Amino acid sequence: MTRLITALSDISVNYDALFVDLWGCVHDGVRALPEAVAALQAYRAKGGTVALVSNSPRARKGIETQLAEFGIAQDAWDTIATSGDSARAAMFRGAVGTKVWFMGQSFDDRFFEPMEVIEDPVSITCVPIEEAEGIVCVGPFDPMADPEDMRPQLLLAKQRGLKLLCANPDIVVDRGGTREWCAGAVARLYTEMGGESLYFGKPHPPIYDLARRRLTTLGRDVENHRILAIGDGVQTDIKGAMGEDIDSLFITGGLAAEETGTTDQPDEDALRAYLEKEQSAPTFSIGHLR
Repeated sequence: MTRLITALSDISVNYDALFVDLWGCVHDGVRALPEAVAALQAYRAKGGTVALVSNSPRARKGIETQLAEFGIAQDAWDTIATSGDSARAAMFRGAVGTKVWFMGQSFDDRFFEPMEVIEDPVSITCVPIEEAEGIVCVGPFDPMADPEDMRPQLLLAKQRGLKLLCANPDIVVDRGGTREWCAGAVARLYTEMGGESLYFGKPHPPIYDLARRRLTTLGRDVENHRILAIGDGVQTDIKGAMGEDIDSLFITGGLAAEETGTTDQPDEDALRAYLEKEQSAPTFSIGHLR
């Protein structure tokens, strides 16, 4: 059974680096969560390294800008690894071809900005689905609409044998008090329909490889038992940590606040029932990062 703690400082001395989820842990999609920011600042002040590991489809520079807009101080983190960067690298290496059908909102076209770190990148062109060699899914066209609305187009894509590159494996996020669908919901539906989806964010290995490379760039070669993953998604953050054999801290007051009965701290019986249902085993749990 997971161990319930009251603050990050209860356990932080045991870890040299944190892999910290953003949405639902450090911000709510609108503004910073002050206690979480303060906890990360205190951890870094004692010599720890904080890698923000996000399933955002944005590039690292885009996340840096967003953090500043949300009021998250730069001294709360050291480096950033995003699902978007992992997925963009794969796209520019030709993972889903050169002619792609793009799923996302108008502002998501930044996904196609060049990556200097990729040698000899393929040239990507966005085309109608009838002409596409693959799909790039940054998110639904309408994050408030049921992903089932995409079934006709996805059926055509499956019949044509198109691979779907998923830039964000999250199923949903809460923006302030509003729940929105993410690219992971579309990819899950496509997979259930028999299509092939390619994932690069949590809980899949590529983003953890990227996060470790980012630590190495900082001169930090941290062994697995000295890394703690923090997140509010049991099927992304916690499942990914378990797969990577690193300890995890489950933030129960995020996506699963209702299921775990979390106000300040989770209801222990509700938490136990939820983890059993999800077949998840985080090392530690807490209501909110603080």
